[in-house]
Amino acid sequence: MVDAGDLVPTSVTVQETDLLILAQGDVSSQARNLILTCRSRIERYIAGHPHFAGALSPLAADPLAPAIVQKMLNAARAAGVGPMAAVAGVIAEFVGQGLLAGGVSREVMVENGGDIFLCRNRPCLSAIYAGESPLSNRIGLRIDRQKMPLGICTSSGAIGHSLSFGSADSVTVLAHDTALADTAATRLGNELKSADDMDHTLRVAQGISGLLGVVIVKNDTLGAWGDIELVKI
Repeated sequence: MVDAGDLVPTSVTVQETDLLILAQGDVSSQARNLILTCRSRIERYIAGHPHFAGALSPLAADPLAPAIVQKMLNAARAAGVGPMAAVAGVIAEFVGQGLLAGGVSREVMVENGGDIFLCRNRPCLSAIYAGESPLSNRIGLRIDRQKMPLGICTSSGAIGHSLSFGSADSVTVLAHDTALADTAATRLGNELKSADDMDHTLRVAQGISGLLGVVIVKNDTLGAWGDIELVKI
């Protein structure tokens, strides 16, 4: 979770989409409209392409797809996973960018099931929740404002309901493209079955173009790569 500072928290839920938003005021009405817009585009595409929702590997590009679906397809191909691995991150970014573009807030954080779109005018601290690991909520990432907007997405094989074929307590990925951060977190989470896989998983991360950095936690073992600043909490 990111420190709120002087921003106002708002919770908005539409079906499976449950967002926590930090902004410079109550943005619930605008956020709800943005959620409905992006969900309808994704849902209409799935209705015409039923294989999209259940695919566990990348699908071919579709230049006729809505822009939000194309972002999901591109992020999935970059990370080597199915496109629905991007859905939480892409919705968080769509809502966050929409609030910024609409002028309702100059700063915003949108959290969607542990996946975050972040745009602040000052440095931020994001704590890393890693379930039962002794490192959980004891380490965090300091985010310089020059790096924002960006996505901070986390996958876990130990907590939550998202599909993972690995056993990492947490895999946290930073990228300017929140959809890419989301798919990369899924891919890297799939790679790590035990702490012995840490070096291998970090090598895989280095092969995914567009990532800023990665932090992986398994039990009491931590691995990190990229342009990141870890801090104790």
